[in-house]
Amino acid sequence: MGTVRKLVVEVIEARNLLPKDGHGTSSPYVLVDFYGQRRKTRTVTRDLSPQWNEMLEFNVGKPSDVFGDMLELDVYHDKSIGPTTRNNFLGRIRLSATQFVKKGEEALIYYPLEKKYWFSWISGEIGLKIYFVEQLVVPEVKAEPKQAPPAESTEAAPEGEKPNSIEEEPPAQVVENPTTVEAEPPANEAENPTSVLMDPPQEGEFTQLKRSVSSGSIREVKVSNNINIVTGPRPISRASSVIFSDAGSGPIEPSSFDLVEKMHYLFVRVVNARSLPTVGFPVVKIVVSGSHVVSKPARKTVLFEWDETFAFGRDAPDSSSLLEVSVWDPLSAKSSFDPTSDVAGHVFLGGICFDVSEIPLRDPSDSPLAPQWYRLEGGGAHRGDLMLATWVGTQADDSFPEAWKTDTAGNPASKSKLYQSPKLWYLRSSVIEAQDISHLTHSKDSSYHIKAQLGFQVQKTKSITPTSTGSPSWNEDLVFVAAEPFSENHLLFFLIETDRTAKEQTVLAVASIPLTTIERRVDDRMVASRWFTFEDPNEKKRIYKGRVHLRLCFDGGYHVMDEAAHVCSDYRPTARQLWKAPIGTVELGIIGCKNLLPMKGKGSTDAYAVAKYGNKWVRTRTISDSLEPRWNEQYTWRVYDPSTVLTIGVFDGCSEVVFESDECMRPDFRIGKVRVRISTSTTGKVYRNTFQLLLLSQAGLNKMGEIELAVRFIRATPTLDFLHVYSQPLLPMMHHVKPLGMVQQDSLRIAAVKIVASHLTRSEPPLRCEVVTYMLDADSHSFSMRKVRANWFRIINVIAGVIDIVKWVDDTRGWKHPTATLLVHALLVMLVWFPDLIIPTFAFYVFVIGAWNYRFRSRDTLPHFDPKISLAESLDRDELDEEFDALPCTRPNELVRARYDKLRMLGARVQTILGDFATQGERVQALVTWRDPRATGIFIGLCFVVAFILYLVPSKMVSMAFGFYYLRHPIFRDRMPSPALNFFRRLPSLSDRML
Repeated sequence: MGTVRKLVVEVIEARNLLPKDGHGTSSPYVLVDFYGQRRKTRTVTRDLSPQWNEMLEFNVGKPSDVFGDMLELDVYHDKSIGPTTRNNFLGRIRLSATQFVKKGEEALIYYPLEKKYWFSWISGEIGLKIYFVEQLVVPEVKAEPKQAPPAESTEAAPEGEKPNSIEEEPPAQVVENPTTVEAEPPANEAENPTSVLMDPPQEGEFTQLKRSVSSGSIREVKVSNNINIVTGPRPISRASSVIFSDAGSGPIEPSSFDLVEKMHYLFVRVVNARSLPTVGFPVVKIVVSGSHVVSKPARKTVLFEWDETFAFGRDAPDSSSLLEVSVWDPLSAKSSFDPTSDVAGHVFLGGICFDVSEIPLRDPSDSPLAPQWYRLEGGGAHRGDLMLATWVGTQADDSFPEAWKTDTAGNPASKSKLYQSPKLWYLRSSVIEAQDISHLTHSKDSSYHIKAQLGFQVQKTKSITPTSTGSPSWNEDLVFVAAEPFSENHLLFFLIETDRTAKEQTVLAVASIPLTTIERRVDDRMVASRWFTFEDPNEKKRIYKGRVHLRLCFDGGYHVMDEAAHVCSDYRPTARQLWKAPIGTVELGIIGCKNLLPMKGKGSTDAYAVAKYGNKWVRTRTISDSLEPRWNEQYTWRVYDPSTVLTIGVFDGCSEVVFESDECMRPDFRIGKVRVRISTSTTGKVYRNTFQLLLLSQAGLNKMGEIELAVRFIRATPTLDFLHVYSQPLLPMMHHVKPLGMVQQDSLRIAAVKIVASHLTRSEPPLRCEVVTYMLDADSHSFSMRKVRANWFRIINVIAGVIDIVKWVDDTRGWKHPTATLLVHALLVMLVWFPDLIIPTFAFYVFVIGAWNYRFRSRDTLPHFDPKISLAESLDRDELDEEFDALPCTRPNELVRARYDKLRMLGARVQTILGDFATQGERVQALVTWRDPRATGIFIGLCFVVAFILYLVPSKMVSMAFGFYYLRHPIFRDRMPSPALNFFRRLPSLSDRML
């Protein structure tokens, strides 16, 4: 019994279609094509907003070049019902299969109908629900004919099994490939099937030996006596692999890790053993290049199983050393799980040795190396066999992420991992009213409010006094953040009574709603409201306590913000149906760090890096006891919007070796962070830069070291489509149709950060809460005097260009540069007599400025944190302590009083500036409001004179006269302020009326 995947298209309705029958109506039907299959709905007679409510099913096959993954839907007018001489085409839509979701996540979406041809006239939209569903397929059993003889029924059995054999044909083709490889051994191995003993070299190096491993027996090989081995087994040679017969003579081919440096590792995979003379749980010891490691005790089944992979770092791929693999049986029942522990007191069962120079190099694109059986030597009369595989590879190897590594000290929590943020939804609950609660009232002076709770999130409605009918009405929207899966959570509504006289609150009833029963929507359509029953919160039995009227829905048209808006890495809505195709990919190579400060008392750092973009998190392995760790790991993300930010953080991890059941109590300390904005990079260019790791703490600005990164953005869409993204809104449609308030967004973001941190903490190894909080900038909105001053200087820097223009105009007007002033006079004459040139001239001037600044663009480096802009180099200790103080304040009262007085002084300055702005605006209003009758009379009289003159005199003459008067020479100018400015300053304001 198997499953078949089907695509279900629910055609609900259409709106505002074009009339096609000549009588102002249409008789539409829908035609859907998917994967070579066509389905048709019924025809709705004479209706421009038809409703079908039909379900169409399509079989989903494997990807094919003949049939694409596009779903095409066409709406036509039925000519048989309403004949028309015009085209009966009413519109179409084309959707990619990547937008479809599985059953349970579908939502009703209205798609605008598109044109088929350039000059088509199309209007309206169609509502669809599209989702995948898995259906069980029961195989048909054909009954055998009763009259058939036994011989015929026996011959019919293979024919009945013929379809099964056809379905199993592709696996049979896969099995043929290893057979083909083994059938073509190297020529030298075919000519010399027996082992050959090589003469020892004269320079004291160990002997290179080769032997073949046959399926029938394992041959013994003698070793020369000049190999000095103090302990362990007698060395035997490494058998050459027929697949990698020429791999040791050349370098590894380029892999996908092209942004980072290749790090060569010697991989040893220990699979299992057989025929060992022990009933215990043996361990495997591996020694190479001064490093030794002991595996975990074997799992005893039919064989002794380990299935562990070890990766030993190598400085160069051609370095020569000896690899020793031995099997030991512990004497005591208590065995060590520490990979670096000694094997003293263990019984030696046998071992083998390999010449590392004979171990082949494996390209990451090749298939995994097949392990082989090797006879253990030196363990006495009873010899066992050990299955293992050894090869030399890089960090791009498939076995590298899960392998034990020498630079991680064997800590299981130090492996490179990929994490996925939970899928977050906004849950909108509209509390409308409650009924049948009058019998619960304890006092006539009571008011009621609803407290809604989802996990740790609690929100309340306003308190309402019941009307004459005894039914309070609220009509308030409460928005929560919910994470999938929804099966474990319930939304609780508490009816709370507040006694105004006693000022006490009593929980009268509660309603529990499973999240799985709540409808999902992707637009602003109205969701049907429902009544839910209140129950007694103190009774186990269900007792009716009234009911509450609610409108609940998951809003999938929003993007749930878990990052600050200015450093967000993704703006896609929650609903997958609304996602657009990616515009490219960003590749990040985390190479390593330099000059890190020691974070532990022993003078070392266990550093690892975390990168976050969109809902994908990556964590590098933890390099133990190193101030210059080298990761050389590369990751890739899909990019949906160029105005997004990639965040990379470096942390000092826990140095204790912990396992799945343990947890390190020490927090992971911050080292620094880097942000890379995708839009600042050139397409296809590799930026390999070194960034300073800056950390601002209560002690001040600390330079924690440097990190070397390589970043490349690759565009995957045509140029016009990529540039078209810049004209699209940054946030999804629902943020503009039904926006959320700023305070509400901040509270929802805090809840989203807590949910994401809780989810990633439950991973293995966990991405700890302090790491997630730092990466998401959860504390970026705290008050800081440093940020206030920095933002003020940013405003000054923005208007500095305007100030420079004002100074240039003043210098030109003062004839400081006579030549420039004369040129301005000529430009004034040209623009006055040819006013159509004003806008083109201005646009050309901006173009010249942009082209001039193109020479000074940043070519090789990406923007990074600037301590000067942040005012982090010259810090006031008291302000820094205030910035990192928690809420509520924990400092002494004297210090809090001093900070409050300082804040009052700053507030007085802001108050003065705001008053000056208000005064200037009120003076403008006073020109026509007759607060000063004489001033208003003068102003309107001058306006009448100016209007009369401009009616008689051409505007060009007036503009030229005004320009020449404004640019007159200083000898014709008075040093006192102009009469117009004096008149404006004398206008009254409301400042004299303030207390």
